Amino acid sequence: MPFFRDLRVAFYSLMRTQGLAFTVILTLALGIGANAAIFTLVRGVLLKPLVNRDEDRLIYIRQSAPGIGDENETFSVPEIQDLRVSVKTLTAFGDFSTFGFTMIGLGEPREVQAGVVGGNYFDVIGLHPVLGRLIGPQDDGPKAAGVVVLTYRFWTTTLRKDSGVIGKTVRLGSGPMGSRSATIIGVLEPSVPYPQDTEIMANVVTSPHHLSATMVTGRVHRMTELFARLAPGVTLDQARAELRSAYGAMTKAHPEAYSPKADFQISAKLLRDELTSGARTVLLVLLAASGLVFIIACSNVANLILTRTVRRESELAIRAALGASTSALRRMLLAESLLLCGAGAALGVMSAQPMVAILARYASRFSVRALDLTVDNSMLWVGAALAIVAAVILAFVPRLPSAEASNGLSLSSGSVRITSSTSRRQRIFAVTQIAASFVLLAGATMLITTLIALQTAHRGFDTRQVLVVNVPAMSYGKTPEQVVDFYKESIRRVDALPGVNTTSFGMAAPWRDAGFGFGMQFSADGHVHVPNEDPRAQMRVVSPGFFASLGVPIIAGRDFNDSDGQKNDPVVIVSETLAQRMFPNQDPLNRHVYWTDPVLQFAPGINTAPHRIIGVTPDIDDIHVIPELMVTVYTPFQEGPIFGGRLLIHTDANPYSLVIPVTRVIREMSADQPVEHAATLEDVRAEVLTPDRLNSLVFGVFAAVALAIALVGVAGVLAFSVSARTREFGIRLALGSQPGHLLKGVIAEGAVMAGVGVLAGAAFGFVMARLAGSYFLDVKMPGALPVILSAFVLLTAAVVASWLPAARAARVDVIQALRSE
Repeated sequence: MPFFRDLRVAFYSLMRTQGLAFTVILTLALGIGANAAIFTLVRGVLLKPLVNRDEDRLIYIRQSAPGIGDENETFSVPEIQDLRVSVKTLTAFGDFSTFGFTMIGLGEPREVQAGVVGGNYFDVIGLHPVLGRLIGPQDDGPKAAGVVVLTYRFWTTTLRKDSGVIGKTVRLGSGPMGSRSATIIGVLEPSVPYPQDTEIMANVVTSPHHLSATMVTGRVHRMTELFARLAPGVTLDQARAELRSAYGAMTKAHPEAYSPKADFQISAKLLRDELTSGARTVLLVLLAASGLVFIIACSNVANLILTRTVRRESELAIRAALGASTSALRRMLLAESLLLCGAGAALGVMSAQPMVAILARYASRFSVRALDLTVDNSMLWVGAALAIVAAVILAFVPRLPSAEASNGLSLSSGSVRITSSTSRRQRIFAVTQIAASFVLLAGATMLITTLIALQTAHRGFDTRQVLVVNVPAMSYGKTPEQVVDFYKESIRRVDALPGVNTTSFGMAAPWRDAGFGFGMQFSADGHVHVPNEDPRAQMRVVSPGFFASLGVPIIAGRDFNDSDGQKNDPVVIVSETLAQRMFPNQDPLNRHVYWTDPVLQFAPGINTAPHRIIGVTPDIDDIHVIPELMVTVYTPFQEGPIFGGRLLIHTDANPYSLVIPVTRVIREMSADQPVEHAATLEDVRAEVLTPDRLNSLVFGVFAAVALAIALVGVAGVLAFSVSARTREFGIRLALGSQPGHLLKGVIAEGAVMAGVGVLAGAAFGFVMARLAGSYFLDVKMPGALPVILSAFVLLTAAVVASWLPAARAARVDVIQALRSE
């Protein structure tokens, strides 16, 4: 067949220019490989159906309070009961409460992230077991036996797919709320965990708190996520309308539970959309970045093909003069392009597979769906489609000679002649590469400058020499006083280890336990208490020496001591911002603060009586990476209640050298005590910054690759221009022009191309950012600094890339140049 003959001829033709073929294949492999990998990621996270039964009928319902900055207020049991009775467009509701347990009886004692679910949860969510059974209606009620279902990931990674785990009994502890025994009854099929990356699912009876009267009757005791299924024939919009109507009636019936200031709202969306909402913007921006890399790669290759076509002008003219039609010549170029692009696609798809694995770990920071991403045939189809697109573009870029135009061709001419049309096309492609590179570089620079700002932000306390260790409270068989005594003895023994300066107890590890960052309403001496309108503060339970462990001074008053925590004289330490706001231009010492939040009626052990202020400390922001003003009330751990449980150890030695001794000391006191996640605060903070660091790395790599390809393209255009203008340069030198003048002219030519590219890229980027911002609220315009830095880098790099062709022009031999014709 003629086309297969064209392919064979094209193969031998390309073998004569192996350097060019290798460059084209490698450049296309970068563009096609990046796009195939990103498309696989986007498809797996955003487009691939969930394994849940009838997932297009499964919705997630959210209650929010934007007035107080709470995007997810969750639901209380009475609220869920009201919705079940009132809403008919939904056939069933499934409830899920995120809960932290300590688990004993399954290998090492450990903390586990759990979901406490009702008996119909798995039926609503539409999942099945791979081993045993799931929690069902028979597991509801206060007299039911405790049961646990393991998630597939926990079963495979931690328990190595041990099928003998079914039937084993574990003890689940929930701090001061008590402990329960439970039997493992099943393993859940591989699925996307939501709303948390949980390790186990347990029925309600395993959590004493869920069985309490306050949990069952408290309308403001909100801690449950809500899922539901659309009734047959009902649309999502219809369900939303009925939910809003029922919710409006509910808020009117119970105005004391819905502060006007909080602006309570209800919303619903498909679970699939909820799962992907955190990753959608990042992945679509990443897809756009890979598309720009593909444009840059194709523009670069188009320039190479143009150059080769100009050098083959005599060959193509001869073929046209001998009767070859334009379609035949175009078919020959298409065959060459298909071979090049096919090879580039094959190499790109092979390189895309490891890229998918790397990018999946990156994307898992934004969506748990990326954790189970697999490579399928879609990558091959994407690679093939991109190869065909690139081949067609490259085949139709060159201008072909006609038979009439070839009649006067001087076949003896050995010089390269470049037409104005070819020159214009080459410059357009070079400017396109620069423009796309500028967009990528500006975006990457913005991310990098943001990361630098995050990393260099003042922490307010020591992070390098403080080791934090999770030692969760174990109340099984202990009184609250015995729990406190356990921590006191732990602190005493750890303090005795060589190299330890100070050890203390805190309820939360800074940044890692940001979930403790919920504010509660409080008031103080001289302030009028207004229900649901009081200011909010963070509550932290700490031991004496907590501030010394962090290297934070007491700026007024004193630290806690062992005699604090007495019921007849409860005391607190407050943050500087709280003192300034509640007692402006006054001495806060010996004044009083007290909790007024209605939710505290459901929190056992929190004393709402007035507490005397004995000290003021600088703000310690343990929630935000960039510190903000913090309103915090610190309570001595003798008063309690003991939630969480973290030891903070300050040392002048290598903090990690203390991990084994600390673990040994605590396990000697209690063999069942979990001791986990030891890390310096510096490393905890670095872990929290990982998504920002990965953003900078991924987009930085894209920008670097794009910049390299673009600069090669600019240098190639100028080199070819110098080659075509050798005779012109020789004449100018013969007429007295200085080599330096030629040098500056060629460099200026490269700088002008780069400048036009930067302006075009800035205009394109501005339009695209405004367009994307209308769809995605978290898309931000780069500031002046990233734009200026990116323009400077591109212009400087373009001048450097122009230097070699310019130097070649300045070294033209006059005699050889004049003889070239």
